[in-house]
Amino acid sequence: MVLLGTLINGIAIIIGAWLGISLKKFPDDMKETVMKAIGLAVLVLGFSMAMKGENILLVIFSLALGGVLGERWNIEGKLNELGKWIERKMKQRTEGKIAEGFVAATLLYVVGAMAIIGALDSGLRHDHSVLITKSILDGVSAIVFAATMGIGVMFSFIPVVLYQGTIAISATFIVNFIPEHYLDSIINEITAVGGVMIIGIGLNLLGVHRIRIANLLPALLICIILVIISQNLSF
Repeated sequence: MVLLGTLINGIAIIIGAWLGISLKKFPDDMKETVMKAIGLAVLVLGFSMAMKGENILLVIFSLALGGVLGERWNIEGKLNELGKWIERKMKQRTEGKIAEGFVAATLLYVVGAMAIIGALDSGLRHDHSVLITKSILDGVSAIVFAATMGIGVMFSFIPVVLYQGTIAISATFIVNFIPEHYLDSIINEITAVGGVMIIGIGLNLLGVHRIRIANLLPALLICIILVIISQNLSF
């Protein structure tokens, strides 16, 4: 089922928000320990995905070229600006913590590489492991957000399901336009590139070093192009 990972993500946000509203308080030490533990699990997931690649040079070139384009286009900066613009618009139309919680949670869950990589993985390979891992992250953060900002956090599941579901369903149509003999290589290499980016997300969660993961997103498209070129040139 293409939307399984997305639906699990939405349910995790609902359950996490409900728990947060019920618990009200979430100790900082507990929050830090849980998030660090999840960060370690994300690293393991990233390494397992990265090992599925068959051409390390292709992965390196994809990430390098993708990073150049991402930095030049300032994708992460633009996403942050979009988030601030949405927040301003929401505050103008809605008052109170419902809007604050909805906007803050939505931006956290939607604006990020994990949502895109996970949804693509669900659509292309029917592998929901990335989105299930993201669901755990979102569920835990929903507890914290809802405990401080209220029920508005719970409604953030709507844009999350719509956004990730659209990407996952769109990815299934990509298969119809790509020759079958290219597809296995594309899936393996794009999984490897995505795995490296997931490792970066894990490092961010652990606070080791801040990496602008969103600026690496063009690497996913470049990876597809390079796989097709390499297959045609047979190297």
